[in-house]
Amino acid sequence: WAYDKRDFFWFETVKQSSKSLARVGRIHTPHGIVNTPGFVSVGTNGALKAVDHRAADEENCELMFMNTYHLLLQPGPDTIDAAGGLHKFVN
Repeated sequence: WAYDKRDFFWFETVKQSSKSLARVGRIHTPHGIVNTPGFVSVGTNGALKAVDHRAADEENCELMFMNTYHLLLQPGPDTIDAAGGLHKFVN
C-alpha cells in the first residue's frame, strides 16, 4: 500500500452517488479544508494571471496549483526558502 493515512492530510467523503462513482468530499490539509469537486486555479509561477490573490480570496478560491518546475527555474528554491516557504512566497 503506497499511502499511509496521516492525521494532517486526509479525504472525507461527504456524499457518495448511488448511481455512479461520483462523490462530494473534503480534503483536509494543514492549511485548511478544500471542498470537492471545485474549481482549481493555476498559478504557473506562483501567481494567477490577471487576478490578484485578494480577488481570488473574495471568490473563495480554496486551492491553487503551481508548477514546481517553473518555480525551480525561477525564482529558485533558495528564494522560496528565504521567503519562508511556498505559501508565504505567493502571499
